[in-house]
Amino acid sequence: MAIDLGEKRIGIALSDPTRLLASSHTVLERMSRRDDFARYQAIIDAFDVTLVLMGLPLSLDGSDSAMTRWVRDYSAECAAAISVPLQLWDETYTTKQAHTSLKARGVSHHNKRKERVDAVAAAFLLQDYLDAHTLPSA
Repeated sequence: MAIDLGEKRIGIALSDPTRLLASSHTVLERMSRRDDFARYQAIIDAFDVTLVLMGLPLSLDGSDSAMTRWVRDYSAECAAAISVPLQLWDETYTTKQAHTSLKARGVSHHNKRKERVDAVAAAFLLQDYLDAHTLPSA
């Protein structure tokens, strides 16, 4: 499961059972941390999730920004509240990729794209992780 955490919305993506393909799952409105974590746990339980990836918004030069520090703090608290390991993963360019993908698929209305972009960005994040951890074919 991958999480694209924003100040207002949270994109969620899940992989298939073989851990080869990521797909967008849902977009949640941010609530309190406690409520957010409870909703993550419900998804973890419902889909037998074994790992949560939290997108880490690094600056282009790889350094931390104020948002990066906020995500690190949120993630540390989240890791203590959920039943599976949580790992941070660089989310550089995932939102841009999501916008491009949605536009290419004909989702052109700005508000419609805005509603779905976080989940699609989470899917790009998760696919990047899955691709990096797939064993090469023999």
